[in-house]
Amino acid sequence: MIKKKQKRPKICTIGSHCSLQVLKGAKDEGFSTILICEKKRYNIYKRFAFIDHILFVDRFENILEKPYQDRLNELDCIIIPHGTLIANLNSDQIEGINIPFFGNRFILRWEADRLLKEKLMRSARLNVPNTVKTKDEIDRLCIVKLRGAAGGRGYFMAWDKQSFNEGCQRLVNSGVIEREEDLYIPEYIQGVPVFLHYFYSPLSDEVEFMGVDRRYESDIDGIARIPSKQQLNVTIEPTYNVIGNIPLVLRESLLEEVYRMGENFVKATQKLVPPGIPGPFCLEGVYTKDADFISFEFSARIVAGTNLYIAGSPYSDLLFENEMSTGRRIALEIKRSFSNQQLDKVLT
Repeated sequence: MIKKKQKRPKICTIGSHCSLQVLKGAKDEGFSTILICEKKRYNIYKRFAFIDHILFVDRFENILEKPYQDRLNELDCIIIPHGTLIANLNSDQIEGINIPFFGNRFILRWEADRLLKEKLMRSARLNVPNTVKTKDEIDRLCIVKLRGAAGGRGYFMAWDKQSFNEGCQRLVNSGVIEREEDLYIPEYIQGVPVFLHYFYSPLSDEVEFMGVDRRYESDIDGIARIPSKQQLNVTIEPTYNVIGNIPLVLRESLLEEVYRMGENFVKATQKLVPPGIPGPFCLEGVYTKDADFISFEFSARIVAGTNLYIAGSPYSDLLFENEMSTGRRIALEIKRSFSNQQLDKVLT
């Protein structure tokens, strides 16, 4: 149980992913801000006046050490998780951090584990791709993925056992994985990749749709710029490493289903991973030719696609009078819960 803080807390996050958005939003809501910064990254973060204090580390894993955690607690911090935290620390390490943590730190284990992830998504009644249990059962086009948060790194296509073995061996040779059991094999769904940004407030018991993006992935998206004749005559091994994000506006007729999926997801998290998912989350999937949404991932925290909307999105503009990024929305929720002495509803 998190003790109710007597002093106004400070907002803290690690310097990567969407830290600028988070700390800018915190400053807009009147909070002092703290950045945990690897020394090699200082040159970029020194430029921004909304960062009040920088705590230097040699590597992000240093925050597991007691002196750093003691210092952050002395500063009265609330840490905001994002994808880089998950990529650098395992679930046991995240759950053991002795710093007040925005959101449900225990649901991040479900995000990192492909089997738990699929269980939660099915419980939320989301349409999910069929998965192939072993390479011997591959009989259709599949997109093979790494387990956990990897930003598209290491993904490859497979359509039979041989193509799986070839892709797997490339990853082993390059040191990305150690064994094929580190891979997950869902079928490939053809359509428009879409990433839906949500925010759930336990204070109002409302799900808010904050925005939507597509991702530009290297170099699979660049292959379309090569004429078919050259594609056939050149050996190209596409990758799916995310380089950036592209804004998107959905047909208005799709919004009812967007909200329904978000609300069902929140209910499933409350049932399977109490207290649920206070704060931001993302449902990631593909719209098919019939405008059906097939969800292949969820992220149980803020996602980098929200960086598109630091000044607000077309959807957040419908809900808020102020320019409302997801980072600022986090700060607003902390501000409201602190004022109402309800921080325990949004922290673990």
